[in-house]
Amino acid sequence: MNKILQKLRGKTIKIEISGKKIFLGTLVDTGIDVVVIFNGQDFVYLPIIHIQNCKVNTTENEEISLPVDSPVIEAEVELSLRKTLLSAKGMFTEIYVTGNQPLHGYITRVMNNYFEFYSPVYKNMYIPLMHLKWIIPYTDNQTPYGLSNKDLPVHPSKLSMARTFEVQVEKLVGSLIIFNIGENSNLIGQINKLEDNFVELITAREEPVYLNLQHIKTVHLP
Repeated sequence: MNKILQKLRGKTIKIEISGKKIFLGTLVDTGIDVVVIFNGQDFVYLPIIHIQNCKVNTTENEEISLPVDSPVIEAEVELSLRKTLLSAKGMFTEIYVTGNQPLHGYITRVMNNYFEFYSPVYKNMYIPLMHLKWIIPYTDNQTPYGLSNKDLPVHPSKLSMARTFEVQVEKLVGSLIIFNIGENSNLIGQINKLEDNFVELITAREEPVYLNLQHIKTVHLP
């Protein structure tokens, strides 16, 4: 547990995370590698690895009172990102990984260094833990996009899940896939091979592109 952050519990703080995104909220809990803040509406779980800086808020009209309720995901033992994800399985959540928009859906499986996420928009996605920037559990009466529960069945992928993200990507050799939510055309194609942490991807024009596996943030099949 981070002792510096632990001292800020109960205070309204401003946190800047990777991507210059700012969160304002009351620090509710701190764990091994994650903190929880309450922003006046939601409990926000932020991996410590992505915190760029934080400071106590000094603007009086931006003070946020401590919530009456406990966090949606309660830790029976010391809080950690992995335990948070395991506890959040099946809950409607907002997560942010890459791009301009967060993802909405729910976690279906958690492996050693990645997890499977079901999105009504993108369907089954594989996401490395290291690239997860935040997770916000929905309240009980919310569903993504206003869809009914019957329209949001859990769809774990038919593929067996490898223990690590690297091996899971290797299992997709020969498949047409979309990396990083298809932010550009060089991230959409057929995986030809994976070697020395680089993925050889064959694009629509049959041009090979070599992608560093460490910078692949999401994987899903079209």
